[in-house]
Amino acid sequence: MESRTIGAARDLGVNLRSAAEIPDLIGAAYDLDGLVLHAADLAPEFLNLRSGLLGELFQKLVTYRKAVAFVVPDPAAHGERFAELAREHASHPQIRFFQTEARGRAWLEAR
Repeated sequence: MESRTIGAARDLGVNLRSAAEIPDLIGAAYDLDGLVLHAADLAPEFLNLRSGLLGELFQKLVTYRKAVAFVVPDPAAHGERFAELAREHASHPQIRFFQTEARGRAWLEAR
């Protein structure tokens, strides 16, 4: 099995503070087979579903076919709708939520 190139946003020097920075993330992750994003890599507004920022980020990631493991130890801490979103993505082909980085990396490697 070939090894995949997986990076973490923090290692790429990317922190998303606004929608204007989404292209920076896509560019930094362009050559990667998978990306790990921690909740701490995102401004709190991204985790508030009413802002629409997470949906915008997801759309760009899907458009550019980036596999992403979101590390969110406790999705319910961000509200019931956020926890529901995390559950709905349990079998998504490109975007999934994990409680630990190790689990997210394992999924990215196995893709």
